[in-house]
Amino acid sequence: RTTIMAKDAITLLDHLGWKKAHVFGHSMGSMIACKLAAMVPDRVLSLALLNATGGGFQCLPKFERRTFSVAYRFLKAKSPEQRAEVDLDTHYSQEYLEEYVGTVKRRAILYQQYVKGISNSGMQSNHGFDGQLSACWKHKMTQTEIEAIKSAGFLVSVIHGRDDIIAQLYYARRLAERFHPMARLVDLHGGHLVSHERPEEVNQALFDLIKASEVKMIPHDWTNLSNTQSLMFDLQVETDLVGGLGHNGTCILLT
Repeated sequence: RTTIMAKDAITLLDHLGWKKAHVFGHSMGSMIACKLAAMVPDRVLSLALLNATGGGFQCLPKFERRTFSVAYRFLKAKSPEQRAEVDLDTHYSQEYLEEYVGTVKRRAILYQQYVKGISNSGMQSNHGFDGQLSACWKHKMTQTEIEAIKSAGFLVSVIHGRDDIIAQLYYARRLAERFHPMARLVDLHGGHLVSHERPEEVNQALFDLIKASEVKMIPHDWTNLSNTQSLMFDLQVETDLVGGLGHNGTCILLT
């Protein structure tokens, strides 16, 4: 469960002696980051959610030919080579993979890196995959948890790749709207690993979040979401690597 993993992250903060931290999460890590922020909002300096989505049915990809093909190939993958091919189509936009790096397509370069990485670490076990899937499916942010995060006063950045076939941009936007006026949505061209495809833009978004938090920017100056969108969602709800950046800039990254 994401709550259990959030408790693990809090224990790590305690072990490191970090009273507060900028909390960044990617994919399932963003779910864990949300839970952590709701459990100990007084220890969060800012919250960044990369390629985030809600739990349950929101974890399901778009029902289209490409995603069905990827899902089928994923289930059939039995070797590092087969898994690498699927992972590339899952993690990146097709445009990014087909770009040339010198005289070679990026897909070919990444394929070799992925095969090497999977071969060294081994294929993910069925037990591990089932546990990960279960945690995502059972994840849910209640309105009480959302309010706990909003009332804490820290800023939120929801960063997402428009071509993500795992976590849909639509649900990332809905999550950001639930945090209004504390949240800003940053949608970039890229897939599920948008931080790999657009590192400069993602890094800038993170630096902007940290800087805005340090100068205590007013939420209404931070958000790029309208209050109308937030109210519409509220009505709908009612009817549903660790690294340090210094004393006041400590970050914990959840993936």
